[in-house]
Amino acid sequence: MTTTANRLLTSDTLIRSTGPFAILAGLIYAGIQPIHPPDFLASVTAPSWTIFMSLKLAMCLFFIIAITGLYVRQVGRSGWTALAGFVLFGLAWWLQTGFIFAELFILPPLATVAPQFIDSFLGIVNQHPGTMDIGPIVPTYSVLGVLYLLGGILLGIGTLRAGVLPRGPSALLAVAALVTPAAALLPHEFQRYAAIPVGLAFIWLGFALWFPRKASANVAGDLSQAVTG
Repeated sequence: MTTTANRLLTSDTLIRSTGPFAILAGLIYAGIQPIHPPDFLASVTAPSWTIFMSLKLAMCLFFIIAITGLYVRQVGRSGWTALAGFVLFGLAWWLQTGFIFAELFILPPLATVAPQFIDSFLGIVNQHPGTMDIGPIVPTYSVLGVLYLLGGILLGIGTLRAGVLPRGPSALLAVAALVTPAAALLPHEFQRYAAIPVGLAFIWLGFALWFPRKASANVAGDLSQAVTG
């Protein structure tokens, strides 16, 4: 029994430790949108580009940790909806990590030797398609967008239905992901603001992970019963 209690305590501590990662991911995601450098060739060699891409790379990793914590916190009560959201939304941020890695480490050295490649790469998001064929990068980014959309909606709905974490940020995550496609109708400089509600949702959920309430304790009880048979 003591071993089981210690195991549950350790698990709860690990889950709570994902809370600060969710908060940091949300803060970076929401905070950088109004001040993000323009996604054009001239920005790639600026010092601010390195700073922002470094923050975004860390943010992607924080999101992956946070999403895992969100799912594990409610795994005893969530169904397939939350599981699908966890998988799809996690894959979206995993793919995004690759794009940010390229923007941080690959694009700057190519600024003077392959500007057409950079224009075409950044054209994926800045609504100014380049002239170079960059292969599967474009369709992969489209897949990323679909994963982000479906994953955010399903994770938000699944979390809302599980009732373990607060309903407010769960609903905000689902709604924010749902309206994301509408942002594509806006000029690029305004599209970024669609990310702010998602960032705020993760900040809120991060505090809920870090400082769990009674609902989380009930889940721990369910896990305890499952372990002890």
